[in-house]
This record gives sequence, C-alpha cells and structure tokens, in this order.
Amino acid sequence: MFVSALLLAPAARAAERPNILFIAIDDQNDWIGYLGGHPLVKTPHIDRLAARGTAFMNAHCQSPLCNPSRTSVMTGLRPSSTGIYGLAPWFRQLDEFKDVVSLPQYLAQHGYRNYSTGKIYHGRYGRGKMDSEFHQLGPAATSKPVPPEKLVTTPFGNHPLVDWGTFPHKDEDKGDWKIASWAVDRLDEKPEEPFFLSVGFFLPHVPCYATQKWFDLYPDDDTVLPEILRGDRQDTPRFSWYLHWYLPEVRLKFLEEENEWRNLVRSYLACTSFVDSQVGRVLAALKRNGLEENTIVVLWSDHGWHLGEKMITGKNTLWDDGTRVPLVFAGPGIEPGQVCVQPAELLDIYPTLTELCQLPSKPELEGHSLLPQLQDASARRRWPAITTHNRGNHAVRSENWRYIHYADGSEELYDMRSDPNEWHNLAGDAGYLRQLARHRRFLPDLDREPAPGSKHRILIYKDGKVNWQGEEVDPKAAIPGL
Repeated sequence: MFVSALLLAPAARAAERPNILFIAIDDQNDWIGYLGGHPLVKTPHIDRLAARGTAFMNAHCQSPLCNPSRTSVMTGLRPSSTGIYGLAPWFRQLDEFKDVVSLPQYLAQHGYRNYSTGKIYHGRYGRGKMDSEFHQLGPAATSKPVPPEKLVTTPFGNHPLVDWGTFPHKDEDKGDWKIASWAVDRLDEKPEEPFFLSVGFFLPHVPCYATQKWFDLYPDDDTVLPEILRGDRQDTPRFSWYLHWYLPEVRLKFLEEENEWRNLVRSYLACTSFVDSQVGRVLAALKRNGLEENTIVVLWSDHGWHLGEKMITGKNTLWDDGTRVPLVFAGPGIEPGQVCVQPAELLDIYPTLTELCQLPSKPELEGHSLLPQLQDASARRRWPAITTHNRGNHAVRSENWRYIHYADGSEELYDMRSDPNEWHNLAGDAGYLRQLARHRRFLPDLDREPAPGSKHRILIYKDGKVNWQGEEVDPKAAIPGL
C-alpha cells in the first residue's frame, strides 16, 4: 500500500532525511586548488570533494569579518538587516533577534541531532548559550600550540595573533587536529540519524603556524608570491582605506621591509594544506562508516584574506580577495562533477539546505536556494552576491562585474573578465554608466546603524565625518603603515 510521505509520522519522515556535514574554514580565501586562486596550492581532499559535487567558482561572503559573516550564515539574515558589523555583539543579546530560529535550531525542530566542534559561530559565548544551538559540543577552536614568544614582531601593537612561521611542534597537538578527531569519533559512533555535524577549523586564521613538512610543500622562493600591481590603490577612493584604517594586520610595506612577505605567504599556504588534510580525515570517516551516500556535505569559508594584494594583508575589504570563498555542496540531490560560475552567497546555504532536506520553506530568510544550480550548474541566477562591511559600504558581485559603493558615495567598478585582479577602476569612465546603474539597484534597501553593543572594527560615517573604533579620523591624516 502506498503511503504519502506527508502522512508519515514526523519521526519517520525525519529518519528518511539526509544527514548534513557542515565544514567551515576560518579566513580561507580562494587559494584552493579547484578555485585557481594560487597556482601552487595543494588541497587534494577539498578538490576531490568539489569533483564529486557542485563547486561554486563565484561564491562570496556577506561580510569580510568573522562575527557578521557567521551570524549571517546561521541566521539567514544580512548584516545590513541586523546591524551586526563588528566582532560583537552576539545576536542573541539583541532583543529583536534573540528569538531568531538559527539553522541548527530549525534542523532540530525537524528531527535532526546537532553536533558541533571548533569555530562555527564567532566564539562560544558561554557553553550554556551554545546548548540552545547544538545538542553536543566538541573542542573549541584554538590557535594552540604556540611558540613561547612571537616569531615576528609586528606594528600596530604587536598583536599576539598576528604571527606566522614554523617552530617545533606536532600536527597531532594542533587544535584543528583535535577538532577533526572529535568529528571522526562521532562519525565512527554512527550517530543517530538524521544528524547535523558542524566542524569549524581555525586555520589558516592567524597565527599561521604549521609544522615543517607543510612548509616543505612550497618553494622558498618568490614564485609563491601573489601577483600585484605597484600603485594599485591610486585609482581607488580614500574611503577604501578606512575599512582597515588601523588594524593589527600588517601592510605590504612592512612585509617587504622586514623580508617577511614570502614567509607569510608560505605560512598561509602551509596552513591551508594542513587544514585540507584534516578535512580529508573527516571525509574519510564519513565514507568508512557508510554515511557518504546519505549525507549532504557543505564546505565553506567565512571570508577571504589578502596577502599583499591591494598593499595590505588580512580581511575587511570589499574586493574579491576579501570576499571570494570556497563553497562546495556534495551528496544526495546534488549533481556531481559540476562547476558553477553563477554568483552565490553564503546567505544561500540556509535556504538551500532546507530545500535539499525537503523542510518547510522559511520566507524570512534573505538568501536564495541554490538548488537550481546544484541540479544544473548552467541555470541562470537573478541575484548577485552582496557583501557589506559596516553601514553603507557594499559590494555587488555579478557573474562578470564587481561594483563597490562606499558610505561617502565613492565607487569602484571592475570588469572581472578582463581585469580579474581588480587593478583598473572603471567607475569614473562615462562608458560604464549602464553597468553602474545596473549594479546600484541591488544595494540593500535596509541599511541599519550598528547594533547596540557593537565593537571592534566598527566604522561610522555620519555628517561627512569618519569615526573609526570610537575615534574621529582626520581626513588629511597620512594612511597608517604607508
């Protein structure tokens, strides 16, 4: 006798749903093999995952900073809708959003058992608060082990996290190894299905420490350095500097003067390959336990990272180096071996998973399901990817163009087909008025002020004045670090 799935008991329907393995990598830019962001990078495990699923070549974060980006992924709301632009606040502290149903909570409502380890949200905010998000928690993200003293003395306060290099330690002692091990142990236990297992790796976030064997994958010469254009910032608005005005991440000038540019690049590449190996351990456990066929795997990073491009290092920018991230879906309901060049947003993960798992839609989510592209990578997409960093600063990334609008009204426009490095700003060229108008219409209608409790990396532009982290910026001041 045929029984409609809609008539099955909720528990029975839940048992038929796919599992979800949700893998996040911190500060991982497009230096991933399948993305082609660096010609020498070695990420065989992520590349194999991309080959057995649908790999998005044009995926972008909602914010180039950890807390707002991860809050957006997990709530399905844009930073410009929540006002969460900085490293604080935790969205549950805001009256308006404390009852928002997050992705793990929504899955739990529909019978999923939630496990989490490492960095998924930005910080734990106390174990009790995370208990409302996940049923079981593993080790938190950590940069340990670290050397007794910093390896590189850096400007802007010699911040303890801004460091890189190698020192005698073991891979097995690293925080990301322990995170992967916890995830592997859960999979080896063959957890109650359906499950949502979120695994958040810390590296290649600074400090970029790796053991020597990972450094040895990359030559100790200038072939590892990214391609740059001297004077690249001459045609960009001064306002672009305000987004990272006085941050602890170093400028290219410091790296070159201290002969540290190559060391930092090799450190980042080494950490990327190490994390890839840990992704491989988790994926191997998934397959070994017979869970691969019924598990949707989603791999993503919260934002990109500069390593000398645009004369800076770090995040906090609205260019491709700051926003482009790996995004891969693989598993049931997903066409394998696909490469999609349509724009995608991390905001799309939540609605995509709800549709893949055949859960009721949530109209309040601001992203759009990627299911059409997961079934046919050539399917056209109406929406570009929109990245926001502090109020009034937005990037619109379509298939072939990047448009940036700053809070003071200044703009940038790049043809990504002929200028993939974004070296030539076309916003002042009268021949591109149509493209400017086309992209301006996607700027967010809602552009909230910073949420109460906002702090760290907060920029406010009001009445023609720039206030950066509580201090007014002199418009004639020299740009720090140059």
